[in-house]
Amino acid sequence: MNREHYLYEEFICISGLLNQQLDIVPVLYGSLGLGKVTNIDFSPQDIDILVPLTYLEEKWKFLQHTMEQLGYRMVNLQEHEFIKNDIKIGFAFTEDLLEFADVDYTSLNLFEDAGSEYYLPTILDFVKVYNKSLEDGYRRTKNNNKDLDKLEILNIIIQNTL
Repeated sequence: MNREHYLYEEFICISGLLNQQLDIVPVLYGSLGLGKVTNIDFSPQDIDILVPLTYLEEKWKFLQHTMEQLGYRMVNLQEHEFIKNDIKIGFAFTEDLLEFADVDYTSLNLFEDAGSEYYLPTILDFVKVYNKSLEDGYRRTKNNNKDLDKLEILNIIIQNTL
């Protein structure tokens, strides 16, 4: 099983528990989400998940407890990061999609896999996100221009579908 599939299977497990215990339908984000929507392996290193802001603030202890039930330990409170073995999970908030990249998070496509529900941005949504990310000097330096590479691939996909 390749790394992308391994991480996706773990996301489905996490998503199922978030659905059941916290009534959260998370957003699959980052390289793993991008790979899912494009069917291209972008070699994700971690799992990026978006949840409602309230679970990163007032209800944080519930989210933290749910992750600990799965064997994860929090490693960075500020970044809302958890680790279990070789898997790193990062949480951010769904509502930021609108403010950050003008993506309407209320109209994301709903998916179901193995009884777990999650949302996934479209290719055009990811274009908005990566365009905005390129404006962030810290992120551009940190990622060695990987966002630019992803954006170029997304633009090719869009051109080929027109």
